This record gives sequence, structure tokens and C-alpha cells, in this order.
Amino acid sequence: MSEVDAIIVGGGHNGLVCAATLAKAGKRVVLLEASDRLGGAAITRGFAPGFQVSACAHRVHMLPKSLVDELGLARHGVCFASVGAPTTALGADGAHITIAAGRALGVDAADEAAYAAFTARWRKFAAHLRPMLQMSPPRLGTVALADLTKLLRIGLQLRSLGRVDMRELLRVVGMNIYDLMEENFASSVLRGAVAFDALLGANFGPRSPGSALTLLHRMACEHGAAVLAPQVGGVGAVTEAIASAARGFGVELRIGEPVEKILVEGDRARGVRLVSGEELLAPLVISSASPRTTFLGLVGAENLDTGFVRRIAHFRSSGLTAKLHLALSGAPAFAGVSQEALRGRLIIAPSTDYLERAFNATKYETCSKCPAVEIICPTMTDASLAPSGKHVLSMIVQYAPYTLRGGWESGRSAFIDRIIDTVEAYAPGLRTQIEALELLTPADIEQEFRIDGGHWHHGELTFDQIFTLRPVPGASHYTTPVPGVFLCGAGAHPGGGVTGLAGHNAARAVLTAEAA
Repeated sequence: MSEVDAIIVGGGHNGLVCAATLAKAGKRVVLLEASDRLGGAAITRGFAPGFQVSACAHRVHMLPKSLVDELGLARHGVCFASVGAPTTALGADGAHITIAAGRALGVDAADEAAYAAFTARWRKFAAHLRPMLQMSPPRLGTVALADLTKLLRIGLQLRSLGRVDMRELLRVVGMNIYDLMEENFASSVLRGAVAFDALLGANFGPRSPGSALTLLHRMACEHGAAVLAPQVGGVGAVTEAIASAARGFGVELRIGEPVEKILVEGDRARGVRLVSGEELLAPLVISSASPRTTFLGLVGAENLDTGFVRRIAHFRSSGLTAKLHLALSGAPAFAGVSQEALRGRLIIAPSTDYLERAFNATKYETCSKCPAVEIICPTMTDASLAPSGKHVLSMIVQYAPYTLRGGWESGRSAFIDRIIDTVEAYAPGLRTQIEALELLTPADIEQEFRIDGGHWHHGELTFDQIFTLRPVPGASHYTTPVPGVFLCGAGAHPGGGVTGLAGHNAARAVLTAEAA
């Protein structure tokens, strides 16, 4: 039995950022990770002999430059480069659209101008909302000076948009992305491409209320983060660098140490008990696990009031996104797509109606015959991920239900075939290049990465599960009903994505609470 200042449960990137930030402030911190490696869902690992892939998260485009500098990640083995990778929205018969640097190429002049205006305006919205992602949300209904000050800052930030833009923001933020796209663009491929970014990783279809909000959230997360790519090693290189920084600040990192219980004595945190039976004592226990796992599993319903338990039990966190990894014998060839474009990402979402049909299937616990897909070929920029001359294709697939009618054991092969058929329509001969493959369904993601429901964001990003309501009232400011227990994972504000913001914000909340 030993005692430290703080125990971090979970070694994903948010847990690592939280640990590093606390240790840098002088705290004695131990981090406990259940699996045999650090990084959570942001790791690089093998999936076939000689082939490696960023297993779940596969792009680093939201990590704040300020956080990279604060933790000194450049000194820990990762060299970032601003690459400005383009997005290619695949259309029928080679009628593709290229989206890069705020421009859409391959559309008519009217849509090109409309896209430039739309992007400029929404980036302005994102810039004004970005500070909200970097703070602990204010408590509502209090007269505390700190909370009133935050509310005032938010109000002034929005007011600085100006009357016209503030009115437009209030009009569009509650819209569905289908109507927003119909209002702005004529090209069906352009509509599909922009809508896809709003829906990626979400349990939404284009006509779902609030789906425009997720696009705004995504753009706010991207604002202030250069388009970054690690020099080598995929997303795992990023989390390895954060782990190295944490060690440098004095954090004790322990892998293969699953936590069985958060110890609660006298209605406050006392430490943790490991599955091995070992107990570690600390006045602070900070969990990067999902909210349901944290409260119903580690803290235990017996230490929480009935109303809070009910809210956590109804926190929506069923994933709808799968990953497919292909080991290829050679470079993929997409009709009408240059090798340079393969250094960016490709999207199969040819219209908003296509996306809606793909989503509709999941309502009945089935998979779409024509799923929406984001495709990257990481070996185009990092040849070390595959044997010489061979390549990796990594795909995010919308939509794949967490619970499949008939079960994933019987439905896995059919879904893989549907995905490959969908992609091969744009890349003839792809199937003949496949040497090995791996499909991760939401159920697989839950199992491998211990994410409740297999949801990338640890829970839906909706009006009732965002900002000062995330994950639920009573635990929406990184603090929880149990004094000494905090949240620092994607289930807390501001949500998922490789941003590190939840971990960093939580660490600051802990330090602020101690200083009060």
C-alpha cells in the first residue's frame, strides 16, 4: 500500500496529458493502464505480419499546437510537419472533388464561391467557439464569481461575432446537416463530403436534428491545431511522445495494471484497488475511462445517489463506426485519383441521400449495402508501416451498429464484402491486392480498447450531452458527486478526437480546486 498525490485510471492520450500536466505542476502522479501498452485507442500496432496501422484513431489533426509546445513533444521523438493534406470526395465516373485550403475544386464556379464563403464563415464561428473547448464549463444557476466570469466571457466572445454572424450562428447551430447542405450547395458530391465530416463517428444521419452542431464542434476542435502528421509511426508516435513527456515530468506509468475499484471512504476518494489486490492510496483519483465504466463499474452505484445513477445509465454511448484495415501487395489505384492525392484522404459519400440511406439500415440493427467510408493510405507518407513495395489502406466506415441483428460473428464477412465492393467500385482490382485484413466493429472497439459501447467519443455529442451537460448534470465540470474523483476522458467536455483537451482541462480543474 503506497500513497501519491493523484492516481490516473487509463493510459489513453487524455489520461497521459492529464498526468503530465499534473506532474509538471509538482504533483506525485501514478498512471495505471489495464492493457499491455499505453495510448488507448490512439496506438499503432500490427494487424498482419509486417503491416502496422493506427488501430482506431488514425489521423492527428486536432492536437493543439499550444499543447504540443507545453509538453515539449518535439523533444520526445515526434517531429510534426504541416502537410495540408487534401480531401478527395469520390464521385461517379471519376467526377471527383478536391477540397483543400478552404477551396473546393472540381465543382462549378457558383459552388466554388459558395464553398469558400461557407468555410470562411464557419471557421469564424469555430474560432469564436474554440475558447469554450479549452475551459472547464461554467456551472449554471450559481452566483460564484468564477462561473459568472466564464459566462460573461462566453457572451462577449459570441457578441464579438457581430450582429449578423451571431444571428446566423444561432440560426444554423440547431439545424440538421442535410438542410444546411441543400441551402448552400448544388453539387451532390460536395454536399455529401461536407455532411460526412459532421457525421463521422456520430450516431447521426444527415436529417438528424443537431447534426450541424457536430460539424461546428469538429471545426472548433481543428481551429488552433495545425494539420499535423507524425514523422513516422502513425498516431501511436504521438501518444508515445506524450508518455515520454509524462515520464520526464516524473509520472510513474504502470501498464498491465487493471483497476478493480475506486476506493471510497467517508464519502470521498481514498485510492484504488487493482485486480491483483494491491491498493494504492491517493486523495485524487482521475479517470479517463468512459463515464458508465467509471461510475457504474469503478465507483459503484452504492456510492452514488439514485438520480445520478439513472442519468449515467441513460448516457448514450453506442458506437456506429467501424474500422477496416487492408494489407495490400502494392499501391492502390483509384480511378481519376493521383498518387499525390493518396497522401491525403478519400471520402465515399456521394450525396446526403446516400448518407441517409446508409444510416437508415442501422435503425434496424443491420448494415448498409453501400456504407460511407473515409480512406487513407498511411504508407504513402510513412513507408515503415509495411514491407517494401507494399501498402496499408485504413478505412473509417459509417455505419456499423454496435448490436447487429444475428450477431457480428455471422455478419462480419458479409459486411467486409460490402465495404470492399463499395471501395472497389472506385479502385478496380483492389480485392486482388489484399493480402490480409482486419475489421474492428464497435463491439470489437469496446473489447480491445475498453470503451463502453465502442463509441469513439465515449458518448454522443448532442445538445443534451455537450458542454456544461457533458456527460450528465452532476459530473459536467470534471468533478463528480464523489469528492476526490474526477473525469478526464472523452466522455467529459469537450469530447473525443485526439485533442488532449479533456485531459488538460481536467488537470487544470484539479489544480484550481486544490488552490481554492
